[in-house]
Amino acid sequence: MTSENVAMGIFLFSQITVGMLGNSSILFYYVILLFTGKSLMPKDLIIQHLTFANCLSIISRGIPQTLADYGFKNILDDIACKLIVYIYRITRGMSLYAMSLLSCFQAITISPNHSRWIMFKHRVIKYIGPSCSVSWLVHVLLNIVTPARVSGPSYKNNVTNVVSYGYCSWFASGNFATALYMLLLCFSDGLCLGLMACSSVSMMSILYRHKRQVKHIHNGQYFLKQSPENRATQTILILVCTFVVSYSFSSIVV
Repeated sequence: MTSENVAMGIFLFSQITVGMLGNSSILFYYVILLFTGKSLMPKDLIIQHLTFANCLSIISRGIPQTLADYGFKNILDDIACKLIVYIYRITRGMSLYAMSLLSCFQAITISPNHSRWIMFKHRVIKYIGPSCSVSWLVHVLLNIVTPARVSGPSYKNNVTNVVSYGYCSWFASGNFATALYMLLLCFSDGLCLGLMACSSVSMMSILYRHKRQVKHIHNGQYFLKQSPENRATQTILILVCTFVVSYSFSSIVV
C-alpha cells in the first residue's frame, strides 16, 4: 500500500463521513416529519429522493473504494461487484436528475406571476412524485447492461481492455455498440446538467430584474451594502459551479 493510496483513502473517508452525516441527517429529519404528520412542501419530495440516492451512492462507491485504497482489494466477489456498481450507476444518475429537477422547480417557483411559467406553477406540483418514480425506472433500465461489463477484482482472463478500480474490474470495450451506449449515457447526463444551468441562469435573471425594480424603494445607503439579490446570485453560482466541478471529477474517476 503506497502513500498515495493512504492519502486517497483518507480523502475518501472524510468525504464519506461528511456526506453520510449530512444526507442521513436530512433523511432522519424527513422521517420524523413523516411520523409526526407534518405537511411537506413539494420541494421536500425532491430532496428526499436526492438524499436517498446520495446515501446509496456513497455506500456503493465510497466505502468499497476506500477499503481498496487501504489494501482490501478482494472483499467482493463477482456478483457483489456487479450489484454494487449497478446500484452506484443508478443512484448517480438519479442524484443528477433530482438536482436538475430541484433547480427547475425553484426557477418556476420564483418566476413572476405574469411570466410564461405561470401555467406550470400549479401543474408542476402534482407531477413531481411521478417524475421521480419514472426517473428511478429510467435509470434502472438505462444501466441494465452495466453488470455485464463488471467483474470481480480477481479477474484473471487474458483480456487487455480491462480497467481495475481495486475492488472491481471494468471491461472497456471499444466496439460501436459500446460507443453508442456511452453516448446515450453522456446525453442523459448532459441533458440534466443543461437543464440545471438554464434554470440557474433563469433564477439569476429573475433576481437581477427584481433588484432593478425595487432599487428606487431603498435609499443609497442600503445599496452600499450587498443586496439580498446579489447574495442569492452568488450562492447560486457557487453551488452550480461546485456541483459541475465535482460531477466532472467523479465522471473522470469512475
